[in-house]
Amino acid sequence: MSAPQRVDHLRALGTKISPEMLQQTMALFAPYAARPDSSSGIIRRDVAYGDHERHRLDIFAPHMEEEQGLPVVVFVHGGGFVGGDKGAEDALFYNNIGAWAVRHGMVGVTLRYRLAPSSPWPAGAEDIAQAVQWLRNHIQKVGGDTGRIVAMGQSAGAAHVAGYIAHPDLDAEASIAGAIMMSGIYDLETLAHSPLENAYYGTDSALFAERSSLTGLVRTSLPCLFTLSEFDPDSFQMQAERVVHENCRVNGRWPRMRYLSGHNHLSPALILGELDDPLSAELADFIKSV
Repeated sequence: MSAPQRVDHLRALGTKISPEMLQQTMALFAPYAARPDSSSGIIRRDVAYGDHERHRLDIFAPHMEEEQGLPVVVFVHGGGFVGGDKGAEDALFYNNIGAWAVRHGMVGVTLRYRLAPSSPWPAGAEDIAQAVQWLRNHIQKVGGDTGRIVAMGQSAGAAHVAGYIAHPDLDAEASIAGAIMMSGIYDLETLAHSPLENAYYGTDSALFAERSSLTGLVRTSLPCLFTLSEFDPDSFQMQAERVVHENCRVNGRWPRMRYLSGHNHLSPALILGELDDPLSAELADFIKSV
């Protein structure tokens, strides 16, 4: 299927996030999913970075004899705060993230974290902080540079990355080199909350300002790249607008914001690793630049 045909299919699926839309999007990209290969790199699965059963990560790295001091990208999956996973060994997604990282000369890490409602705010941000600290202690063993760790999240994962950066006690600026946030939630005060957001952030509107990441994102010195998809739901379009507005108001300039024409809410993470996909190269270039 050609790229324009895929765009037509994504457009036809619409912008509403539903189980059917997610399943059909994954089915559309499944034939093209990049697969990690142990013959071309190191693969470590279900490594514990903490005590909880969901404190697990997978590591994908080029062979040690090839490279040292590599950038490290930590991918934080979405799932509406209450679901999602980094992917099992036989899963297409998000093993493609590991394949993409190795193909571009990076160490790829896919992260599993605690879920709401049993683990509400700020559990996701805390888990990223714990995983990053584990990586800073261990990632050199597979060629990673502890000073070049970049956190990358999609949807709820982007919200968790944003929360990690914004949380005053997690010290992200001293621990990572940059961040990529793909279609995330940043401003709870203007968001039309669904039961999914309520499960993680709670329902007390008096706490929404404190639990929003927008102010911290505007003030951070970390290099950040935001993406927004053409076929994202209106709520995510508005969240991206809030990031732009506040950056312009406070800093007098736009944030680094990439509008992904022809993509929906999920597809940017699924396409990473496809050989002729320009987004794969663009995100890798950003990670290597920080």
